[in-house]
Amino acid sequence: MMKPEKEINLSDYTYSLPDERIAKYPLAKRDQSKLLHYHNGLIEHKSFKDIEALIPSQSTLFFNNTKVIPARLIFHKSTGAQIEIFLLKPISPSPILSIVMEERETVIWECMIGNVKKWKDDIPLVRQLTIGEKNITLSASIHDRESRQIQFSWSDDSISFSEIVEAYGKVPLPPYLNRQPEEDDKPRYQTVYSAHDGAVAAPTAGLHFTPEILKSLADRGIKESFLTLHVSAGTFQPIKTENILEHPMHSEQMVVDRQSIQSVVEAEGKIIAIGTTSMRTLESLYWFGVRLMNGNENFAIEKLEPYQSPQKASRLEAFSAILKWMDINELNQVIGTTEIFIFPGYQFRVCDGLITNFHQPGSTLILLVAAFIGEDWRKVYQEADTNGYRFLSYGDSSFLLPK
Repeated sequence: MMKPEKEINLSDYTYSLPDERIAKYPLAKRDQSKLLHYHNGLIEHKSFKDIEALIPSQSTLFFNNTKVIPARLIFHKSTGAQIEIFLLKPISPSPILSIVMEERETVIWECMIGNVKKWKDDIPLVRQLTIGEKNITLSASIHDRESRQIQFSWSDDSISFSEIVEAYGKVPLPPYLNRQPEEDDKPRYQTVYSAHDGAVAAPTAGLHFTPEILKSLADRGIKESFLTLHVSAGTFQPIKTENILEHPMHSEQMVVDRQSIQSVVEAEGKIIAIGTTSMRTLESLYWFGVRLMNGNENFAIEKLEPYQSPQKASRLEAFSAILKWMDINELNQVIGTTEIFIFPGYQFRVCDGLITNFHQPGSTLILLVAAFIGEDWRKVYQEADTNGYRFLSYGDSSFLLPK
């Protein structure tokens, strides 16, 4: 295993984050947020409306078009006790989110369960729903308590699981907001370009973009490409081990079409990831290309794989290998999973720039930022604090361009 350039202690990647710095609500308009522009070690303070002029010409932007599902489902026992079920990842009839969301009879999900001790294995929870003009009975039962698998069944096979969740679920706001979701959270905790159901947390870097900004970028000739990483609740999981390598990274599902792969191969300027999820997807794709070059067709990138592989392929070679494999297998998209753990010492193979919010102290995302811009992450976060930036999911933005 490749070791980091130096010993990495979690305590070196924490900072003071007072509660008043955490943005509890979104701004009235998406593009009103502040924007910290970091370029070649220099920092400027801008408005997000300025982003169009800051993107270098001939750049290609990669957006994560996952759509946040209302993943919090509330049931009540006959005694009145509340059981909250938080959808994490699908198990049956398929682990592929797009398939499960369109299922019309029964599904099984791995979940987090609040008050689970008050829920007996042999007693299903039932809730009556009205969707349109249809009255539906939704039932939840414990399929496997140890692995927290819950089976959902409903009484009308003309209704998809997606429709049930959309009509009945609650927005899965980050736990650090310490508040219940409100009506305005449903559209605002979602990017304007979201398309594919499956995330239980928003790709928050994209929350600042408006249709007007996207059009302005396109008019300037900036290329855009969309990929999908369904953000999991693991993105909020704090690192609890002083040795960061012992942290159990969460696995997230990716769906990427041919056009996005081709966009990397054809990129003439800088490749800029809109958010850490887009960055993790692009870097994971590189390692999938390396796998294919080594005869391994399994698209499941492991936590420390980048630090263990001796392969030194170029970006073009790795992504061309994916296109060749897709041609041979007559595929228009690739579906895989990633646990990739990006921390200082990682060599970026694809991404030249990153647009991202300000992240929690001691988190995997702080480590990713530190890997990307080095020790200057401290200067960036200190500048943001000094200048009154709002932090975390509903907070302000940064555009990091090391070179």
